[in-house]
Amino acid sequence: MGADNNVGTIRSIYTAFEQGDVPAILDTLSEDIDWATETSSIAAPWYGVRHGKDEVASFFEQFDSTMEVEEFTPVTFAVSDSDVLTVVRMRAHNRATGKMVAMNLHHQFTFRNGKITYHRSAEDTAQVEAAFKE
Repeated sequence: MGADNNVGTIRSIYTAFEQGDVPAILDTLSEDIDWATETSSIAAPWYGVRHGKDEVASFFEQFDSTMEVEEFTPVTFAVSDSDVLTVVRMRAHNRATGKMVAMNLHHQFTFRNGKITYHRSAEDTAQVEAAFKE
């Protein structure tokens, strides 16, 4: 396992996300995965810390049920032996309100024994909060 393999795993996760293949994403995670979007906001149902694969699956279900992604483009990858940091350009709209968000997401993934054990995402929560307002 190493930096190149870890980047390959993240690229495969992003491809699976675009295809709606949550089981493929879950296969890359450790059983004790710690997954969250870093925010104090509670505006979006996918916000909050998740532990374990079932809770991460719920994250994707909650995101998909409320947002429709129109663009999801990885822009930058930075790597070390155990971490991959990415910037992803995302554009999506809220399914209920139709309001659009367009932002850069910042993702951190930490690997242990070839599996992702830790994930944090940072995003423009003000845009997300506005997208949920009627």
